[in-house]
Parts: sequence; structure tokens; C-alpha cells
Amino acid sequence: MTLPQQQAFIGVGTMGSLMAGRLLDAGVDLVVYDLRKAAAEPLLARGARWADSAEEAADGSTMVWTSLPGPAQVESVLLGNEAAVLSAMADGAVLVDTTTNDPDVARRVASACAERGLAMLDAPVSGRPPTMTMMVGGDRGVYERTLPSLEAVAAQIFYVGPSGAGCVAKLATQYMGYTNLIAAIEGMLIARMGGVDPAVLAEIVPVSAGASRAFNAIPNAVLDGSYQAGGTLDIVAKDVALACELARRLEAPSSTGQVADSLYRQAQGEGWGDEGYPVVAKVLESLAGIELRAE
Repeated sequence: MTLPQQQAFIGVGTMGSLMAGRLLDAGVDLVVYDLRKAAAEPLLARGARWADSAEEAADGSTMVWTSLPGPAQVESVLLGNEAAVLSAMADGAVLVDTTTNDPDVARRVASACAERGLAMLDAPVSGRPPTMTMMVGGDRGVYERTLPSLEAVAAQIFYVGPSGAGCVAKLATQYMGYTNLIAAIEGMLIARMGGVDPAVLAEIVPVSAGASRAFNAIPNAVLDGSYQAGGTLDIVAKDVALACELARRLEAPSSTGQVADSLYRQAQGEGWGDEGYPVVAKVLESLAGIELRAE
């Protein structure tokens, strides 16, 4: 099936640029905008066209993608200035927001889209191309109609329900992963304080009950003291905070997440927000009075 022409992508930072690149690979006539034009330069070199504003990027586009830092930016870009971005989109166009967002914000944007004869999918993503996973909320018919474009971006796509459901699914997975990381660091500290070499335990965990994807950050980024990762502490702390706020609104049990939220916030308070998210281990190492390092 031929993909819609033209499409726009607003927010081509770390994640947005990867998704926009996949659309270019699929032959889409793509217009891009970001607060930093430098972020778009690699895409422009591949044939994307630059817009001087988000409204200009959306002008006449039949499909507009957004990848923004969080809920505040989604509201500012899409609902600010009398929803100028939405007003610029072509009649019947589809907005696909890939931001890890508050589901209530996603629903407000969807409502604003509906008032203007537009459709909206909240479609946050996990991982990176070519193995990226996408969780989609919104009208099922709109989802099916836009599926060819979604498939150009993500390898695994799940329709999870009405507007906001994509955000709920993403926050739930972030909650699981990054609270699990805290438990994994604590487990490693217990072993270290009990006299077990962390490097040896790091070999045991993947073939034991402690195995998890989140654990991989420890041998890869904590035992060597680099704390480097694909995502920053600020991004992870934001996602965990959003997940915990959602749990509070739903009155869902979230005691584990509240502990994790507190620790990520504490690490931010130390000024480590721009570092890789495994740097949260420093907080727990300080509480334990030791560092997790291979012997």
C-alpha cells in the first residue's frame, strides 16, 4: 500500500530522528521541524524538507508525527497558540504522537483533533529501529488505516484500546522496567556486602530467577562505573513519575514504584539528570557505603 504523502515530523531529537529516518527509507515526502535545526541536518541531507515552525511543518500534511520530551511540551506544541498546529493540518489528517505522555493529555489532544475533523493516535514507542515496539491508542479504524505508515517505523505494533491507552501501556512497561532496575541494584549490593564478587553474580543472574532485561544495565554500565546508557536519568525519572501519578489517579497499588520514584528524584537532585539512567546506582551505593565494581 502506498504511504500517505505528504507527512510531517515535529521533534527530531534522539528518538524522533530515528523514526523520521525510517519514513524517509520508505519513500515518504517528509517535512521536519525541531527547535534545533542542527538536529534535523542528517535528515535534510537525506531528502527531508525543513519547516521554520511546527505550524509550517503541519501545513497541508495528511499525517503529522510528534516526538516530544513530555506532556508539557505536547500541550504547548499541539494545543498552544489556539491549536495552530492542528488547524494547519489537512482535513481528515491523522496526528500520531509517539511521546511518552500522560494519558489525560493524550485524550485532550484527541478531543481537540476531533473538533477540527482530525484523528489522533497516541503511539508511544519502546526500543529503537529496527526492533522498535509501538503501543497504539485511538480509534481502531484510524489505526488500521494508518498501519502501513506505522509499520514503516516500528517492527512490533500493538493496538491496545481507545485514546490514551497507548500511553497507559507505555507507562506500565516503564514502571516495570525501571522499578526492576532498582531491585536489581539492591540485590547486587546485598551480594557484594555478603562477600560475593559482583562480576560473578552478574554472570549468574541471567541464568537464574533474577534474569531481566533491566538487569543488563548493571554489568554494562554500573560495574565499570561508566553509568552510560541510551537514555538519560531525566527521561527515566520523568517516565517513572508519570507512571506513579497515573497509579495514584487510578488508586492502583504502586508502593514499589514510589520507592523507585523517590530514588530517581534523589539522583536528579544530585545534578545527574543528563547522565545515563544507571547513575541512580550511585544513590544506592552511597546508602550501602560501597561501590558495585568488579573485583
